Amino acid sequence: MGAKTKVAGWLALGAVAGALTTMQLTAIARNPSAPLPLEELQQLAAVFGMVKSDYVEPVDEKKLITDAISGMVSGLDPHSQYFDKKTFKEFREGTSGRFVGVGIEIGMEDGLVKVVTPIEGSPAFRAGLKSGDLITKIDDSFVKGMTMDAAVKKMRGEPNTKVMLTVFRKLESRSFPITITREEIRVQSVRSKLIEPGYAWLRVSQFQDRTVEDFAARLNDLYKQDPNLKGIVLDLRNDPGGLLEASVAISAAFLPKDVTVVSTNGQISESKSVFKASPEFYARRGTDPLKKLPEALKNVPMVVLVNEGSASASEIVAGALQDHKRAIIMGSQTFGKGSVQTVRQLSPETALKITTARYYTPSGRSIQATGIVPDVWLDETADGNVFAALRTREADLEKHISSGQGTEVKDPAREKAREEALKRLEEANAAAKDKTPKPLPEFGSAEDFPLQQAINRLKGKTVLASKTQIERKPEDTKAN
Repeated sequence: MGAKTKVAGWLALGAVAGALTTMQLTAIARNPSAPLPLEELQQLAAVFGMVKSDYVEPVDEKKLITDAISGMVSGLDPHSQYFDKKTFKEFREGTSGRFVGVGIEIGMEDGLVKVVTPIEGSPAFRAGLKSGDLITKIDDSFVKGMTMDAAVKKMRGEPNTKVMLTVFRKLESRSFPITITREEIRVQSVRSKLIEPGYAWLRVSQFQDRTVEDFAARLNDLYKQDPNLKGIVLDLRNDPGGLLEASVAISAAFLPKDVTVVSTNGQISESKSVFKASPEFYARRGTDPLKKLPEALKNVPMVVLVNEGSASASEIVAGALQDHKRAIIMGSQTFGKGSVQTVRQLSPETALKITTARYYTPSGRSIQATGIVPDVWLDETADGNVFAALRTREADLEKHISSGQGTEVKDPAREKAREEALKRLEEANAAAKDKTPKPLPEFGSAEDFPLQQAINRLKGKTVLASKTQIERKPEDTKAN
C-alpha cells in the first residue's frame, strides 16, 4: 500500500451509503504539461470580477472561490467532494468512529432525514428518537431540499451545544420538537451473540478504525462460549461501508491466505491495485488482530445477510465471500457503491475527494451501480417487501457513473415496478388511516425474519425465500 493510508467513506451520522477512498497526504499535480483552456478560464475570471463588483451586496472573495471549486467537483458524480475545514475534520472523525453530534444513523426518505436507528446510549437515544422518525426541521431550517451532507453539518457541532429537531413520527401521525445537547459519540461497530448452541450472529454496522480488533475479540469470545460452532451469520445489513483495510481484514478472517479480496482499476497507475487476504494488506502498527483466531473459523459454514443499505466496504466483503464460495449471500440486492474516491490534501485543513477508480470482486465483477445479487432472496418480514422498489440505490443517484462493463440500458421492468409500488403505497396509506403499521424488528432479535431464515439455511431447514424480489439491472448513465 506504499505511503498511502487506505480509508473509506465517512459516517454522516450513520449515513446509509458510504464511500471507498484512498488518502494521500500531499497534493499531486497531474499532467502539468497539458494545455489549459484559456478562453474558459478567462470567462471564469470575468464572472468572478462581475460578481465581486456588480452583485447587490459585497461578497467574500474566498467564499466565491470555495463555492466555484465545490460546484466543479460536485458536478462530476455523487461522491466527489471538496472538503473545507469543517467537512475535512468530520471526514477524519468518521473513520475513527468518534464524532460530536446527536447520535443517529440516518437515511433519506421523500426528501427528509429518516432515522434508521438511534445509537444506543447517545443523546438522540436518551431523547426518545425512534427508528422510522422523519426529521423535518433542524433548528429553523427546513430539511426538504437539503442534501444529506447539509443535514449532517447542521446536526453536528461543538460539544455541549444544543440543536432542535422537529420530528414527524409516522406511527403516531404527529410532529413535535426535540432539543438535544450534542456530545462526543463513540460508535460500537461490532455486535455479537449466540443465537442458540452452535450458531452465532456477528453484526458489523460500519468498518471503522477499531472494527477489526473488536471483531476478533467478539469472535474469540463466541468460541469461548461455544468451541463447537456449527454456523455463523455475518450481518452486513445497512452497513454503509468504511475503512478498506477493515473490509479486507474481515474477509481474510474467513478466507484462505493470499487469495484476492478486491481489486481496483482506474486511469492512473496508483488506482490499479489488488488486495489479498494477507496481513500486509490490512495489519497496522505491525500487529495482526486476526492472528489468534481459531483455525476452525476458516471452515465453519457461513451466511452473509445484506440489503439495499449494504454499501461500499460491506459489498467488498460480501462479494469476496461469494466469489470464493465461502458463504451464502442472503437478503436483497445491495446498494451498488463500487467506485473509489481518492482524498488528496490541498492544505493542512482542506482536501479534495475525487473518484479515481472502480473496484471489482475477485472474479472481476464491477459492483458499481449494480451491487451484489444475493444467492437467496429474502424479504424483510414474513409478509414480504411490498415497497422494496421504492428504496434508493446507487443507480438512482443523479450523475452516478456506470459499471464500466458492457452496454447498460434502462430497465423498463424497474420503472414498472416503481410505478406499481407507488400505487400500492397510496392504496395502503388510504386503507391505514386508523391502523398503526408495525415497525421492523431490531436486527438480531428473535423477531428478525431474515436472521431466522439464515439460521434455517445453516441447519439445512426450509428457507422462506422471497417470491417478489427481482434483480435490478444497471441503468445507462454517464459521468457528467
